Amino acid sequence: MIRQRTLKSIVKATGVGLHGGRKVNLSLRPAAPGTGIVFHRVDLDPPLTLPADPYAVCDTRMCSGLERDGHKVGTVEHLMSALAGLGIDNLYVDVDAPEIPILDGSSGPFVFLLQSAGIEEQNAPKRFLRVKRAVEYREGDKWVRLEPYDGFRLTFSIVFNHPAIERTPTTVTVDFAEHSYVREVARARTFGFMQDVEFMRANGLGLGGSLDNAIVMDEYRVLNADGLRYADEFVKHKILDAIGDLYLCGHPLLAAYSAHKSGHALNNQILRVLLEDQEAWEIVTFEQAAATPPAVSHQFDLALA
Repeated sequence: MIRQRTLKSIVKATGVGLHGGRKVNLSLRPAAPGTGIVFHRVDLDPPLTLPADPYAVCDTRMCSGLERDGHKVGTVEHLMSALAGLGIDNLYVDVDAPEIPILDGSSGPFVFLLQSAGIEEQNAPKRFLRVKRAVEYREGDKWVRLEPYDGFRLTFSIVFNHPAIERTPTTVTVDFAEHSYVREVARARTFGFMQDVEFMRANGLGLGGSLDNAIVMDEYRVLNADGLRYADEFVKHKILDAIGDLYLCGHPLLAAYSAHKSGHALNNQILRVLLEDQEAWEIVTFEQAAATPPAVSHQFDLALA
């Protein structure tokens, strides 16, 4: 049986919010089977609960945020990506600020935290959302698509008129039947451009950004002294974001995702298009080994490797 997963113990971290620039304390706590991923704003009285939900996504300008009763938890995508990559179904996320800390701009530190706490399999079958027929969402020359697939595969292409990006691969496919999330995706950092900093800060964004938590470029080159972590780090980060955005549906996907120039907004829209077509998806479990697609077994074995 492919089982649900949570943590063995509580783990904590402190960091800064990428957009608000505030200090943030984060606690990740085990949760019972069937709980899902549930965020708590513990700085509010009473604390506010915000379950992962694509219909609660409120702000997709530079991140994915959740909102309820006028209160937000922003920049959830890197943590959600790590949870999806490690196959964690049930978790309480306590945070004392309006966003999750950015840490180093990738999901690598979240992977480290989760692995440090220990991952525990639970006595309940993992519930997958299986795409039964293709759905698509377009905005101009940007598009995103989900298609049936017995596993989870993502293909992404980016277009940026910048020499540092154009020198790297701008299309990548990651299939978790073959590729390890931890080794091949998790360390890809968010990126930005010096010329955008003034605009972002005037709009209350990027106030906590630095060379320690993002790849930063001037008009010609990467400014980070250590360069890139992957040859295709720019497009790999888009894959990382998409994994986190899609996991807001509340279940691991069995699907092939493909996108061109997509971002948080389109990733959220494709989930809504999918969920609103009752014939396009179903919830499935794999309680017998013989019924489990090999790609699915391999994906969640790799996540624990």
